[in-house]
Amino acid sequence: MKTIRDLNTPPHIAGRVEAIIVRGAPRDPARTISATQALAGIGLADDRLGKKGVSELSTRQVTLVQAEHLPIIAQLANLAGVPAVDPVRLRRNLVVSGINLLALRNARIQVGGAVLEVVGPCAPCSRMEEEVGPGAYAAMRGHGGMTARVITSGAIQVGDGVRVAA
Repeated sequence: MKTIRDLNTPPHIAGRVEAIIVRGAPRDPARTISATQALAGIGLADDRLGKKGVSELSTRQVTLVQAEHLPIIAQLANLAGVPAVDPVRLRRNLVVSGINLLALRNARIQVGGAVLEVVGPCAPCSRMEEEVGPGAYAAMRGHGGMTARVITSGAIQVGDGVRVAA
């Protein structure tokens, strides 16, 4: 008999990295890059934690958001005429499609050459009102993505697969 965990993380389901987003410091503008290195216990090499290069106990070493949620956030924020939110404005590190991130809580996932452990939800901050527009904070509740720790270092690039680690 299958467990609930088995049902939540079927091994045949795989996603894809749609975007990699980094910033140099907390208030710096976010930008997209095509590839980076995930550093075990630290974060992404090109992001603010990776630039510090110090082991980070935070559960927010890497943040992920589902591409499928971008149009939902735009609709819930009532952004008239905007079909989807620009993921750079959300300031999450990895935009992934094709896999349910919420179902992967406490699971290890292979993202390109790295292994991440999905820790928990990534709650929106008040900056979303500035970055996306009025109503974005409330719209992102439940759609803000997930946080993760880097377990195994490895390269990540746009187009890489995302799947439950064996």
